[in-house]
Amino acid sequence: MMVMNKNLFHSALFMLVTFIGVAGMYVMLYADFMAAVQILVYGGAITIFIVFGIMLTQRGNMKETNLFSKNAAVAGLVSLVLIVINAVMVISTNWPVSNQAPPEETVGQIAELMLTKYVVPFEVAAILLLVALLGAVIIAKEVKKTS
Repeated sequence: MMVMNKNLFHSALFMLVTFIGVAGMYVMLYADFMAAVQILVYGGAITIFIVFGIMLTQRGNMKETNLFSKNAAVAGLVSLVLIVINAVMVISTNWPVSNQAPPEETVGQIAELMLTKYVVPFEVAAILLLVALLGAVIIAKEVKKTS
């Protein structure tokens, strides 16, 4: 529905449903931290940014914003082939079953790893995001001509 909807705003809302579905898969895998991050970051922040972007840049009739491609039949065929390949791979794979119980909480283990073993990559990622944010502000800033 996200891809095939003609209304761009409705496509963004269906994208939110997709993100929540991915969070549901994380819950079924007992990855509670990943499910919470998926809902907060993707379901909340990213979807809101996209909706604001649509609303602030939209011109004209909203019902005609997401035009269909002339290649919809080819896209449907490729999607069907990929679904069949994925189904065959899932069915033919010998999935190991573990008798070990899933951990009670994963947040503490993730926090311990991020603040001990992976503290340097964590800080480098934070600095990289800060530099990207500053670069976006500089690019978006209006340039004034000096005479």
